[in-house]
Amino acid sequence: MKIEKEELELILDQAKQIDNICKQITGLELQKNKLVNLYPEILEDSNNTRKELEDKYGSISINLADGSYTIIQDED
Repeated sequence: MKIEKEELELILDQAKQIDNICKQITGLELQKNKLVNLYPEILEDSNNTRKELEDKYGSISINLADGSYTIIQDED
């Protein structure tokens, strides 16, 4: 005994869709993992750059649009 051809095609199509979704989820998880691991590295680089700029220019606020800066006055 066999199920009808249309029923088998439906089941096979659904199985193919499930497999495709699982592969996409796996790819997204791998991409997410790479980004999660990259984030602290970039954050550390950013903090190091800020420190270098602070050592060179003092306490400043940088306009990221054009690179201009203003000196931050201490509130003493």
